[in-house]
Amino acid sequence: MSDADDNNSSGRRPLSLKRPGAGTVQQSFARGRSKAVVVEKKRKRVVTPGKDSGPAGGRGPGGAGASKGESALAAKARQLGLSEEELVSRQRAIARARAESADRDAKKKQEEAERSARADAERQNLDDLKAREADEAKAAEREAEAAAEARRLAEADASRDADDGPKKGDGEVRRKPAAEKRPQRPMDGADLPDPAATLDAMGGRVKRKGPPVSAGPVKPGQQQTPARAKADSRRRGKLTIQNILEGDEERQRSLASVRRAREREKQRRSDGTTAREKISREVIIPESITVADLANRMAERSMDVIKYLMKQGQMVRMDDVLEADDAELIVEDFGHTVKRVSESDVETGFIASDDPEESKVKRAPVVAIMGHVDHGKTSLLDALRSTDVVSGEAGGITQHIGAYQVQLKSGDKITFLDTPGHAAFSAMRSRGAEATDIVILVVAADDSVKPQTIEAIKFAKAAGTPIIVAVNKIDKHEADPQKVITDLLQQDIVVEAMSGDVQSVNISAKKRTGLDELTDAILLQAELLDLKANPDRDAEGVVIESKIDKGRGSVATVLVRRGTLKRGDLLVAGGQWGRVRALTNERGQTLAEAGPSVPVEVLGLDGAPDPGEVFAVVENEGRAREIAMYRQRKTRSAGGAQNVGLGTSLEQMMARLQENQTKEMPLLIKADVQGSAEAIKQSLERLGNDEVQAKIVLAAAGGVNEGDVLLAKSSGSPIFAFNVRANKQARDLAEREKVEIRYYSVIYDVIDDVRNTMEGMLAPEKRENFIGYADILEVFNITRFGKAAGCRVTEGVVKRGCGVRLLRNDTVVHEGHLSTLKRFKEEVKEVKAGTECGMGFIEYQEIQKGDKIECFEIIEVPRKLESNG
Repeated sequence: MSDADDNNSSGRRPLSLKRPGAGTVQQSFARGRSKAVVVEKKRKRVVTPGKDSGPAGGRGPGGAGASKGESALAAKARQLGLSEEELVSRQRAIARARAESADRDAKKKQEEAERSARADAERQNLDDLKAREADEAKAAEREAEAAAEARRLAEADASRDADDGPKKGDGEVRRKPAAEKRPQRPMDGADLPDPAATLDAMGGRVKRKGPPVSAGPVKPGQQQTPARAKADSRRRGKLTIQNILEGDEERQRSLASVRRAREREKQRRSDGTTAREKISREVIIPESITVADLANRMAERSMDVIKYLMKQGQMVRMDDVLEADDAELIVEDFGHTVKRVSESDVETGFIASDDPEESKVKRAPVVAIMGHVDHGKTSLLDALRSTDVVSGEAGGITQHIGAYQVQLKSGDKITFLDTPGHAAFSAMRSRGAEATDIVILVVAADDSVKPQTIEAIKFAKAAGTPIIVAVNKIDKHEADPQKVITDLLQQDIVVEAMSGDVQSVNISAKKRTGLDELTDAILLQAELLDLKANPDRDAEGVVIESKIDKGRGSVATVLVRRGTLKRGDLLVAGGQWGRVRALTNERGQTLAEAGPSVPVEVLGLDGAPDPGEVFAVVENEGRAREIAMYRQRKTRSAGGAQNVGLGTSLEQMMARLQENQTKEMPLLIKADVQGSAEAIKQSLERLGNDEVQAKIVLAAAGGVNEGDVLLAKSSGSPIFAFNVRANKQARDLAEREKVEIRYYSVIYDVIDDVRNTMEGMLAPEKRENFIGYADILEVFNITRFGKAAGCRVTEGVVKRGCGVRLLRNDTVVHEGHLSTLKRFKEEVKEVKAGTECGMGFIEYQEIQKGDKIECFEIIEVPRKLESNG
């Protein structure tokens, strides 16, 4: 009878169901307690395809549940409440799942085989390590046994000498060998080492819940060492009720301890002969690369690269930039191969090649209206658009490019670009000619051909763009269209009326006459050009204008040349990039997309791109950021060093220039649009010469802010605000920092102010003005003075302190100044012709009788800058 039966006072056995597979298990507890537990084994039902293939007791397809007239598949579907198609789909899905499961099982078996091979290799290494440690342990054990035997013999001799000493062997307990303490247990018949012994060999330790088996009792007269007591207390762990109840069972080892043991073993292997094999890689190196990026491409640690450079005498950080030559040496020293590439390769494929002809469709022509200032370009566009844009322009001139699309009564569409006519906007006109298909040359009938008209013709010819001449203002009394046609002959523009190939139309934008003939001429020229584009691709085009709008951020006016620009596209334009947030046309309407030849305003770029930059849609943000950063680095490297200065107003700058501290005039320009800022910058840079020039610190679009004021303060430049204003914070900061802000609305005023200031920077021209001649009649020696010349003024006048040249036989022997001028022993300011006087020269005594004296004055003539406009 068991202990549980003894403890049961009633003598009855526990109630249990008499089921097959049931039984009792004796469960043992600490302190000799035990208990009988009823255990029931549950059987799993094994489904046999032939017997239990269908529900409800085996009524499957073709079984008893199926009717006579229906098939097995239909019966099965009916029983499951499904249609035949759904049942077939489920069976196919089950078949696919089984096939995938079979593939996974095969892969799992292959991975297990690989793990088994690696485990065998590790087991072999552990066996070798254990064998070496076993040999060392045996040697140490033999030494310990010899020492113990000697100690035992000494104790035996001492006990024989004592009359009532303890008998030999009392209280002695033989120390069991380490092999007896940790017997190896076979695992599935395989001869594997004991896990505890293996972990001990790897440098780890086994955590135990109860107190460990003692390595041996403390013999009489032998005290327990502090190290041994500390180890026993460490292995024993906390004394809890659970430890008392569960007994001396071993606790499982922590994951951290296993990892530490593995790391120690890996370190041992790396220190040995089994070194990791070096993998050589091909490393792509651009023109400049950071230390972290170079280490990542070599698959090396950044600290290893930094340590290598420190040994070479270079103190670098992870984000420091290395030159391509230095990076190549580092890669070769680390045992890799180098592939040098150019940094400009990042733009490869940015602008795609031409599209096949079968993918192109007809598109609207893009027309640029060009001509001299005040010849009626904007008025003509107003007449076509039935709008009034002229009233919104300062001074009656257009100072930025406007892009509009006009739909005619016939349904045809024409895209117009209005370009400024002032000389300062030549770059904008050339940009308009390069971005368009047709150029309309507007010439006033009462003014004929002017310099900017000739310049527009040159731009159109350079771009290879056909020209249509629009003779405007024919309603005026003094209009002479024939003179315009004749003057254009000098520029190689031959109209059709004179057997040429250039169309000419007489119009009046004010009276709205001749507009239909002009649009017909545009459509005819577009038909001859056969303008087509592929709309089914990523958009590409050109930036017409850009600005910083308060509330909307960076706004770029772009013209799509091919493809379709959609909201959400990633756009790269110059050194700026971003995701298109909104598209609006010239009427302020929001568009979902813009096709070829459509001008739109794009919101979403991280900055205002320069007008004339080509834009394109890219596939991801990484490529967009890479291209934009490359272009920004290229722009910064071409920009040169920054200007330094101290003054922040034109008056202070002039004071510095008079002291010859600088010959450069730093300026900071803020304009309403990027095109105007660029035009002002180019105009001011052309004002300079070899002696003095304007240095543009910044030319950007947007209002004046605190950052602009701080930049102007550090660079010593005034701020020129063109059609923009400074906010309150910027005004207050400018007053505190004494930074001058000048506001302009017409570009003439900007150029004139800077021209006048730069002319004051020029060193004045020095000219000699001859005032008189004198002859030396006699030379006198005067005490404490030296030689003095008695002279007669023969021509003009001689002034005290004027410049003199001493001529002897028509040769200049001395050039200097008069130190004294006397008449009858009195000092005088000047002596006129026909009068005798006495002269003394500064630091010159070698005068002779008969020498001639030439007197002159130095006058300074202000200089003017030459016009380059």
